[in-house]
Amino acid sequence: MRAADLTVHAGDLSETSVLAELRELGPVVAVHGNVDSAELRRELPESLSLDLDGATLGVIHDAGPTKGRLDRMRIRFPDADAVVFGHSHMPLHEEREGFQIFNPGSPTERRRSPSRSMGVASVVKGRIELRHLALP
Repeated sequence: MRAADLTVHAGDLSETSVLAELRELGPVVAVHGNVDSAELRRELPESLSLDLDGATLGVIHDAGPTKGRLDRMRIRFPDADAVVFGHSHMPLHEEREGFQIFNPGSPTERRRSPSRSMGVASVVKGRIELRHLALP
C-alpha cells in the first residue's frame, strides 16, 4: 500500500485510529460505512467521485441489493466509469457497456468469501482497470 498513489476505502473502518493508520501509509480517500463510529461518520462523506487521470471513479459503501445494482450505480454516478463499493465484504466485479462496479472484498474480515481480499485499480489511457488480490 505504501507504493500506491492513493488508497480508496469503501467504508467500515470502524474507528478513526484505522483511518489514521492508513494515512501513515500514504494518501487516502474514504467514505463512511454502516459500522463506523459517529466521529468517522461526521468526517467522511456517504459517497464521493474522484477524477483519476481522465477517468471518474465513484465510491459508496452500500450499493444496495444485488438485483439491479449495476443499473442503480449507473444512475447514482452518471459520470463515473466505475464505482467501488463495500458493505457485503464479497468480492465482485461486473461490467456492462464500459461501466464497472467493483467490491474489493475485505482484507480483514472475509465473512462468506473464500478468502480475504482487496482490489487494485490502474488507470490506463483514461480507462480504469480493476482486479482482485486474494490475501493469505
